[in-house]
Amino acid sequence: MISTELNKALDETQSKEASAEVKIKRESIWQVVHMIPSGKVATYGQVAALAGLPKAARFAGSSLKGLPTATRIPWHRVINAQGRISLPPSSASYQEQHQRLTQEGVLIRNGKVVLKDYQWEP
Repeated sequence: MISTELNKALDETQSKEASAEVKIKRESIWQVVHMIPSGKVATYGQVAALAGLPKAARFAGSSLKGLPTATRIPWHRVINAQGRISLPPSSASYQEQHQRLTQEGVLIRNGKVVLKDYQWEP
């Protein structure tokens, strides 16, 4: 009985620690995205690497997906490694990202941003 309670307490503690670690990593992603200047883009992998999380491009994407709707973090400046918006082209979010980037002067031709012209180099 005692070992069951200890295991349960240990599981809860580990879960809280993992949750706190994920929150810290997510916030580091958001901090990097917040630094991307207007008119520039970064890739998910680049954002993850700059946040100290190499090979965590998917985590960067999921961290941005979880942003509140009214966020001031410029999520629209993050695109995939091919220079494309990763959202479905028919989605409202794709249209919003495309519009925001265009308004900032980022040229999108055939659904693609030329990274050598617009990629942020901190």
